[in-house]
Amino acid sequence: MANNERDLFSTEIVNRGIESSGPNAGSLTFSVRVRRRLPDFLQSVNLKYVKLGYHYLINHGIYLVTIPVLLLVFSAEVGSLSKEELWKKLWQDACYDFATVLTFFGVFVFTLSVYFMSKPRSIYLIDFACFQPNDDLKVSREQFIELARKSGKFDEDSLAFQKRILMSSGIGDETYIPKAVIGSSENCATMKEGRAEASMIMFGALDELFEKTKVRPKDVGVLVVNCSIFNPTPSLSAMIINHYKMRGNILSYNLGGMGCSAGIIAIDLARDMLQSNPNNYAVVVSTEMVGFNWYQGKERSMLIPNCFFRMGCSAVLLSNRRRDYRRAKYSLEHIVRTHKGADDRSFRCVYQEEDEQKFKGLKVSKDLIEIGGDALKTNITTLGPLVLPFSEQLLFFATLVWRHLFGAKSAGGNSPSPQKPYIPDYKLAFEHFCVHAASKTILDELQRNLELSDKNMEASRMTLHRFGNTSSSSIWYELAYLEAKERVRRGDRVWQLAFGSGFKCNSIVWRSMRRQKRPSTNPWLNCIERYPVTLSQAP
Repeated sequence: MANNERDLFSTEIVNRGIESSGPNAGSLTFSVRVRRRLPDFLQSVNLKYVKLGYHYLINHGIYLVTIPVLLLVFSAEVGSLSKEELWKKLWQDACYDFATVLTFFGVFVFTLSVYFMSKPRSIYLIDFACFQPNDDLKVSREQFIELARKSGKFDEDSLAFQKRILMSSGIGDETYIPKAVIGSSENCATMKEGRAEASMIMFGALDELFEKTKVRPKDVGVLVVNCSIFNPTPSLSAMIINHYKMRGNILSYNLGGMGCSAGIIAIDLARDMLQSNPNNYAVVVSTEMVGFNWYQGKERSMLIPNCFFRMGCSAVLLSNRRRDYRRAKYSLEHIVRTHKGADDRSFRCVYQEEDEQKFKGLKVSKDLIEIGGDALKTNITTLGPLVLPFSEQLLFFATLVWRHLFGAKSAGGNSPSPQKPYIPDYKLAFEHFCVHAASKTILDELQRNLELSDKNMEASRMTLHRFGNTSSSSIWYELAYLEAKERVRRGDRVWQLAFGSGFKCNSIVWRSMRRQKRPSTNPWLNCIERYPVTLSQAP
C-alpha cells in the first residue's frame, strides 16, 4: 500500500472481553480495528486555493492599500508648508479661485457618494431561534433500539448494527425523534407525516423568533427555507407564508437536496437578496424532516443516517437596515463556499436511492471522511487569507512556496524529506468554532487536523450529545450553546463550518457586535448547568 493511502487509515485496539469458550476460554481477547480518517490536508494544500483566497482579499481590500498611500502623499505635501503658507493656500488662494474650490468639492462629494453607493450593505443578524421539541419526543439510545425492535421493521442483524453505531456515535440519551417513525409497523414516510413534522418544528422556531425580535411576519421581505429531503408542493416556504399570512410581494425561496451545509447556502442567498433590496428583513429557516427520510431496510450503509439524524430547526432574522445596527447581535463578515460535485466519487458519497427491496434512503459511502477532508482542505485554504493575521499568512505562504519550489527536488533525491507547510493557527483568527455536529469520528479528525483544543470543539460535541445531528441547523444549536454559556463577547469572531452531500463544504464568519448575555429563550436553558459533560459522564 502506498504511503499516501496508508495515511488515510488509523488503527485502534479493541477489548473484546473474556472469551467464554474455545481454547482461549477465560482469557482476555483483543482485536485491531482499522478505520478511515480525514487526510492530513493541512500538509498537502493546493496553491491555487491559496491564490483564490488572496484574490478575494485583494478585491475587498484595495481601499486599505490606496487610502494610506493618499494620506501619506497628502501629509508630505502639507508637512512641507509653514502655517502661513498653508493658510494662504487654504484661504487666500481659494478666494481668488472659487471655481477651483467648487470643482474640487464637487469631485470630492461625487467620489464619496460613489464609494458608499458601491460598497456592499452591512448585513446584521438580529437574532435567531432553535426549536426544542417536547419531552414526550425524547428518546434514549436504549429506547431507540427497543422501539425499533417493536416496530418490526428491522431484523436482529440490523438492530445490532444500529446499536453499535449509536454507542460510539457521541450521541446522548436526550435527543428527539418522531416516535411514530419506529413505534409503528406502518409506513410513516408519507406526505401527511412530513407536513405534520414540518409544521411542528418550523412554526415552533419561527414563533420564538418573532417573539424575541418583536418583528411582524408582514415586515419580512425575504424568506429562504432549506430542507434537503422533504420537498412538498406547495413548498415549505409557501407553508410558512400561508401560516403567518405574509405579504404578497415577499421574495421566497425553497432550497432542496443540498445536504447539511445548505444552511450557509441559504444565508448566502439571503445576503444577495438583501444587497439588492435595501431596507429589508430576511428570515432563513434551516431544517430536515427525520421521519420522511427514515430507512427501514437492511442495507448497512443506508442504516447509518437513522442512527445520527434527529429533529431540529433554526430560524434566523437578518437585516440590512442601518438603524438595526444597535440592536443586532452579529454582523456578517465572510462566506466561502466549496463544491466538489464535478468529481464522481464526491457526487455519489451521500446518495439517495432505493435498495434491493425498494426501500428509499440515504446511502453513505465509506469514502465520506476522505472526500469530506478534501473539500474541507479546499475551503479553509481559500478562507485563510481572509481571516488569518498577517504574521500567520506570511509564515504559511512562505513555507508553501518553499515546498512547491524545492519540495519535488528534495523528494526525488536522497536529501531530507521536503519541508512541510506551516500549519496556520486558526485559533488566532476566531474566538469561537461551530463545526457541524455530524459524528464523533468526524469531530475527532477535524480537531486533530486543525489542532483545535477541547474548548474550541466543546459546542460541537455537546450539541451532538444533546441534540444529535440536526443537519443544517446544528451550527445554530452550537451558537446557542455558546450564548447560554455567556462566552461570546463584543468583537469576537465566530466560525460556522458545515459540509454535506454534493459534496459541499461551506464557511461563514460572524463578528459579535456586543456581549451576548444569556437569552431568555434558548434550547439549552434547562440543561446548560450539566454541560459540558466529560467522557466519563457521557453515557
